[in-house]
Amino acid sequence: MNAMTHPLPVTSDLAAVKQRQQAAWSSGNYAVVGTTLQIVGERLAEAADLRWDERVLDIAAGNGNASLAAARRGCVVTSTDYVPALLELGQQRARAEQLDMTVQEADAEALPFADASFDAVLSTFGVMFTPDHARAASEMLRVCRPGGRIAMANWTPEGFIGQMFKVLGKHLPPPAGLQPPSAWGTLAHLQQLFGDRATAIAVTPRTFNFRYRSPAHLIDVFRTWYGPVQKAFQALPADKAAELERDLIELQDRLNVSTARHGRDAALLIPSEYLEIVITRA
Repeated sequence: MNAMTHPLPVTSDLAAVKQRQQAAWSSGNYAVVGTTLQIVGERLAEAADLRWDERVLDIAAGNGNASLAAARRGCVVTSTDYVPALLELGQQRARAEQLDMTVQEADAEALPFADASFDAVLSTFGVMFTPDHARAASEMLRVCRPGGRIAMANWTPEGFIGQMFKVLGKHLPPPAGLQPPSAWGTLAHLQQLFGDRATAIAVTPRTFNFRYRSPAHLIDVFRTWYGPVQKAFQALPADKAAELERDLIELQDRLNVSTARHGRDAALLIPSEYLEIVITRA
């Protein structure tokens, strides 16, 4: 089946799912967590071989990690998201560095740009959370010029964030038929979404290290600022929320590779796998 012309069937009301997702990402303040991921945007800009004066679109940009990385390399950058408050935070960061960057509110599944408008299209842990994967991929391909690059950083199913969302899904099951965001972190799914309109799909496994004081500290930060986790805790009664917290702590304890786990120097260090992807548009 060609996912570009025949999207995988889902039983969910995708518009309603998107509305709930937008509310989740608008709550808290993703920038508190997002800013810590800046190194991913820098790596992606290098992997995409961004060049001075190239037209670059960042989709689901959050507070602008990849957008800023592109602007630092002299690109003409348009940073988009469907959460205006995050775009403003990205714009503030650009102003602080005296970088030129346009911000525009936009839905990743219905981009307000003409065909072939950009030399490169980027997304770091953003477009993967769209409910309609095929439509989002089709939009990325549409606005990218032939021979241009689509570059993404997507969490894998096996990595920490992929497993964290599985834990959340255990306590709050997603709508029936909805494809998991972490599918974007698999080569098979990328080939299904982009393969017939790409001349190359380069995939490199990478690791981002989450560094916090302890599992409890990470949960406190995420349930305060990271919308999906915040909404999950808010939706559960106290006893079920406590079960979710225990499961998240167990996951972190299992993945923590810090050599300092006890005493005053105790720390949390969790490597989280993601795929660094560069697709050449046919």
